[in-house]
Amino acid sequence: MTQAATIFGCEGTALSRDEKSFFAEAQPWGFILFTRNINNPAQLSALTAELRDSVGRYAPILIDQEGGRVQRMGAPHWRQWHPPLETAAKASDPVRALYLRYRLIAEELRAVGIDVQCGPTADVARDSTHPFLQNRLYAFDAEMVTDLSHAVAEGLTDGGIHPVVKHIPGHGAATVDSHHDLPRVTLDRAALDATDFAVFEQMDHIMMGMTAHVVFEAIDPDLPATLSRKVMQVIREDIDFDGLLMTDDLSMGALPGSIGERAAAARAAGCDMILHCNGERAEMEEVLENCGQLSGAAQARADTVIARRPEAQPLDIQAAEEELSSLLGGEVYV
Repeated sequence: MTQAATIFGCEGTALSRDEKSFFAEAQPWGFILFTRNINNPAQLSALTAELRDSVGRYAPILIDQEGGRVQRMGAPHWRQWHPPLETAAKASDPVRALYLRYRLIAEELRAVGIDVQCGPTADVARDSTHPFLQNRLYAFDAEMVTDLSHAVAEGLTDGGIHPVVKHIPGHGAATVDSHHDLPRVTLDRAALDATDFAVFEQMDHIMMGMTAHVVFEAIDPDLPATLSRKVMQVIREDIDFDGLLMTDDLSMGALPGSIGERAAAARAAGCDMILHCNGERAEMEEVLENCGQLSGAAQARADTVIARRPEAQPLDIQAAEEELSSLLGGEVYV
């Protein structure tokens, strides 16, 4: 069965009959969950099963479970984490600490039927990075960001979770919140190559990536990366990322045009997959009309993701928590 080149959200904590019919016909490649979709482990497990039943296959189900401000599954049913930047800065061994943190997160995700985490967030932090993003990052140094991003990806993969590296080719130099406005980065190409792009060059082992809704004036002064053929060429040829490339949420305020125009432009620019998160039916229908079906290289990348789902390795959860507590001086959770 052909699949639409899209990942959709849903409205609530269970699927309505109408949603089930819509997803069965639309056949999105996957789904993404948000806080509005989550009450408790039993309900969440039932919802992930419903989503897969609606399309008749074991579709990927994504979530943003970074810890800190961006954490869809929280207390009292799941661990409540400090922001990643604070954890990395506090740890006596930040690489090991982030590995353990995301290894534990992977256990929680897998237990409720989620198999894809939108992370590592491999953007390089600056003092000027907008607050919506800054403490979600790992470090202010490109080399350390690379090491920590590898640790995050390894922790997720060892827990049976596919990582999605974001936000390619880099969001850390942006001083505007892309949920509301379009950030513009004025750094020259040499500076970008030495910092943001250098990190993502080392992420080619990760099978999925997410674009940045950011204008890089040194490459394309007119269009954000998500919609820019020129930036996509840099991602594919210079940064050499050959994984499945999805947009950041298409309904964010940074992007120009209607939802349908955005979907068509992102696909034309070179994005493999359209991510649409808010679960609004009219918008999803417009995305479907414009995103097309998976085919060619995009289909091959999507098939590779499915074929290479990681298998969870054994974990002594108590020992992992104790080691993480030791690395953080005893304070692990909020």
